[in-house]
Formats: sequence, structure tokens, C-alpha cells
Amino acid sequence: MPRHLLGAVATVAATLALAAPAGAATFGSPGLGDPFFPLAGNGGYDVDHYDLALDYDRSGNTLAGTTTITATATQSLDRFDLDLRGFGISRLDVNGAPATFTRDGQELQITPRNRLLAGKAFTVRVDYAGSPEPTIDPDGSLDGWILTTDGAVVLNEPQGTPTWFPVNDNPRDKATFDFAITVPAGITALANGVLRSSATSGGKTTWVWRERSPMAPYLATATNGRFNLYTQTGPNGLPIYNAIDAKTDSAKARSLLSKAPEIVSFFSDLYGAYPFEAAGGIIDPQHDVGYSLETQTKPVYAYVPDEITVVHELSHMWFGDAVTVKEWPDLWLHEGFATFSEWIWTERHGGPTAQQTFEKRYTDNQFPWSPAPNALQRPSQLFSTPVYDRGGMTLQALRVKVGDATFFRILRDWYAQNKYGTVTTPQFIALAEAESGQDLDRFFQVWLYTPEKPTSW
Repeated sequence: MPRHLLGAVATVAATLALAAPAGAATFGSPGLGDPFFPLAGNGGYDVDHYDLALDYDRSGNTLAGTTTITATATQSLDRFDLDLRGFGISRLDVNGAPATFTRDGQELQITPRNRLLAGKAFTVRVDYAGSPEPTIDPDGSLDGWILTTDGAVVLNEPQGTPTWFPVNDNPRDKATFDFAITVPAGITALANGVLRSSATSGGKTTWVWRERSPMAPYLATATNGRFNLYTQTGPNGLPIYNAIDAKTDSAKARSLLSKAPEIVSFFSDLYGAYPFEAAGGIIDPQHDVGYSLETQTKPVYAYVPDEITVVHELSHMWFGDAVTVKEWPDLWLHEGFATFSEWIWTERHGGPTAQQTFEKRYTDNQFPWSPAPNALQRPSQLFSTPVYDRGGMTLQALRVKVGDATFFRILRDWYAQNKYGTVTTPQFIALAEAESGQDLDRFFQVWLYTPEKPTSW
């Protein structure tokens, strides 16, 4: 998610659950303790599936939704939370029975009629309505449900998802999704995965999308507006959906998004088979966002991108979407990998080598070395240049240190071993050491944790 550019299935452990003596009421924790967003997500359960039925009208900025969640309790629960900001709630059921609830900030605190038992599946249905509003991230960026002139662009990294549906808002709780998005006729609604149907009746069109691969909630989208929707067929029959804002549509925009089959083939050969059932992209520049985001299967671009931006965002399907950080301070595992992916694409397509790009940055007296990519001090640093470029340099330096054969084996195994799961930096270090047979503690200390410019490694 290149914010520096202008116009730029794991089970959740209830580690933070409130301790209680036998027989006492037990509550799921109101957060999962992320170092930057400690109240994001909730303890005590693991979501398996979200079924979202949304009805949106831009003219009054009104969103009515029914979210049905299928989850499994990881501890016995007398109360649990979901994350939701705003909206009035007209109905809330757990396992088909009305439940009581209270609101505390973004915490929707739910008390089911009967205790939920550890290891048992349960369902939650929430009917809600109101006017969705975006949130502002620590770096000042808009996040969530963001109005455009003809609809909304929906971008959630890192904390925008609760602006439009009740959710366990933490990347470690991945789930599958179904979307049924109803909008005025003439408006296109886009979501993750494969288009199942679109049908118009009574002046409204309902667009049905399905994402069957596990997805972190922040990667969901329900972007809508006046788009021209183009389809392609990619490698092995992969359906590709490219949507371009009708006022922005051009041969250039279509040409850039139509590179998806070539890019998917390239990274499939380099890293491993493409992880999802669909691919594509959305160009929607009618808003004050200024960044692009790798929403799963369909990156969203806030401007007509150049080729390298499309490469960056599609490479995130491997590193970021399929393999996702467990905690936000490890974000270099997304952005450093996508930055390196830009460099290796350029190297293999007649441009400067990745090493030449590395050296250009290394010798740049203005290059911002601090903060170190994995030693961020505050959430406003998440999308800083070192997370991207110094993260990419870390991988290129590792490539030189261990050799191409070992390096690309590390990347392929990292992807294969962690696909659809969540990861940490220590896990990557351990894999690199195991694959290379080298002690890399000092190497990674210098590159990931030391704020100064590395001088030897």
C-alpha cells in the first residue's frame, strides 16, 4: 500500500481473556493487544465466515446492513465484543435468539441468552443502519467508507473496517466472505473474489461477490460508483475483473490494468501459484485519499497508476494478502516484500537490476534510514519510507549474502508454509537461517532493528 506515492487460517487464541474463577461469568477481551492498535479485534472466538448484505444510497449517504457472522468460541463466553463505529442497531441475535448489547466506543458488547461453550460454533446476526463515516489514521490518511462523487471507495488499512460492518477487526482473524451489495441501478458495486451475479429490480441492482479464500478483514472492500467493468481471463482460466471510474476510463488505464495476467504469471513462477480465485483492479480517483491499497483480489488505485504501482499491489496478493502480518509493527513483511517485487520485476524486464536499485538508495545522502523497518515507535510510522525501501533493501542484501538459489527458495517456502496464515519477523529470520545454514542474527539486527545506516553485515 504505497502511501508515500501521491495520487501512493490462523485460530485466534484468547490470550487476553479476562481470568475468572470456575462458575463465574467469562468475557472475551475487548482487544487483542496489538502494539499499535491494542483494542483492534476481540478475544474469545475465531470468525470463520462473514455474510454481508448491504444496501447503500450515495444521495443520502445511507447504509443499511445485515452482517451474519459464523464463528467458533475459543473459550466459554458469557459476553463477547465486535468492533463497530456508529450506526443504529435494530436487531442483534446470537444463535437465532435475541441478545442484549451495549456500546462502548467501537466496542459492541454482546451478551447472548445462553453461554457460548468453548470449541462450539455460533452465529451472530446484526441489523444496522446509518451514515457511514471514514476514520483518520495516525498518519493523517483517510480510512474506511470514503465518499466519492458517485458512491464510495472502501479502503480499510489499518483500522477502517468497523466504519461499515461489525467485525473482529484484527489481521490474525482471517475468514471467508460473501457480499450482496445493493445500489441504485447504474451503479457498480465491487467486492473481493468472484462475481456470482448481478440483478436489477425496482431501480436497484444487487451485486453478489464471494471470496472463498481466508481474508484479513482490513482487505475487504465494497467500493461502488459509476464504473466501466472489464473482464479478462488470466493464467489457468483465472477470472480478472478490472473496474475503471467512468470519467477516468481511457486506453491508458485499460492497458495498465490489463497487464494483470502477465504480472500474475511472473510472480506465480517466482514465488508460487497465485493464491486466489480471482484477480483485477479498481481505479477510482474521485476522492482525497492519495494512496492505493491491495484489497484482496482487486487492488484499489486512487489515481491512474503506472506499471510499477500495479506490480507492487499485485505482488501483495502473495505477501500481504495470502501471507499477512500478525501484528502491525511487522508491516515491512508486506511493504518491503512488495518493494523488492518491484525491483525484481524491473530487473527481469530490461531495467536496472535490484542490486543497482539497492546501491542507488544506499549511496543517496538524503535517504531516510530511520526508523528501522522493524523498530517502529508509533503507528504514524507504519507507512514511512524505511518500511518500504529499507525493507526492500533488507531482502536484496539477504539475496546477495545467501545467493540467488537459497534466497528465492526462502521466499517460495515462506509463501508455501504460511499461505492464508499470519506471520512475524522472528519466523522469517528463523526460516532464512534454516534455509541458508547461516547465523543471520547480526545481519537482521543491522538491517531491521538499528536506526543508523548499515555499514557492514
